[in-house]
Amino acid sequence: MPKITVVGSISTDFVVETDKRPSMGETVEGKTFSTSFGGKGANQAVASARLGAETHMLGAVGQDTFGEELLNNLRTNHIFVENVERVTHSSGSAFITLYNRDNSIIYVPGANGAYSADKLEALVNGQTVIQKSDIVLVQNETPEETVNKLIERCHELNVPLLLNPAPARGLDQNLIEKVAFLTPNETEFEVLFPGETMEDVLKQYPNKLIVTLGSKGSTYFDGKSVQVIPSLTVANVVDTTGAGDTFNGAFAFAFASGLPIKDSIQFANIAAGLSIQKVGAQTGAPTLDQMKEHDYFEKAWHFKQ
Repeated sequence: MPKITVVGSISTDFVVETDKRPSMGETVEGKTFSTSFGGKGANQAVASARLGAETHMLGAVGQDTFGEELLNNLRTNHIFVENVERVTHSSGSAFITLYNRDNSIIYVPGANGAYSADKLEALVNGQTVIQKSDIVLVQNETPEETVNKLIERCHELNVPLLLNPAPARGLDQNLIEKVAFLTPNETEFEVLFPGETMEDVLKQYPNKLIVTLGSKGSTYFDGKSVQVIPSLTVANVVDTTGAGDTFNGAFAFAFASGLPIKDSIQFANIAAGLSIQKVGAQTGAPTLDQMKEHDYFEKAWHFKQ
């Protein structure tokens, strides 16, 4: 069973589906409203745990009702939460608009913004949860200083780290060199590497930079040629909110289980494709049994449970 640690955001999603996006100053009528559990960190943790990884969550929630519900949801998904802090800030939240089978998001960090580099450093020094991990995941919904400290510490400890740079912000070259995997989508890629062509940048970071392309799949450079791994064909797209997070959690699970990078990407593409057929960032994340039922699942992929 792979051991995965996720450092990141834990939030509640407030989701509105509409047939029309409002212009400035305009009020429009929504079709549906729902709440669900989210936060890119929590989504990725749920994705890896559903597949069978021993998953540890590091982050922070508020001392409000939402915070308790968020912790209970993680526990229900068999995620270890002893290193999730309760802080005085409100719990994180995201306000998501679903329109024309796609989404836009306003994110309010709340407690997630209180997870400091000092707290992370104290945990690394006092416990071994990160040291014993097969891979660590982190995203940019955690303070930049904390993310940078985590990259440095994982590099020092020789623990592979996957950085999902969402939301997008600049990243120093020396930090890119220290991560095992960098997984932007196309928009995030443009922020990280402005004015550069994707093929040229992929060739600079063989087997490290993996760009997700939505319905077109994912791409990376394997050291010989640029590979495009196609996505799962999905006839009924319901909600794409958690697709990227499911991809990252599934990729980490597959890689930590011993699959090569190309197979890990194929595996993650299947998981992401299955996830978008239900509403909610976490609801659609598949189990390993559900993955094995799909025609695209390779019989050669063996996972130790």
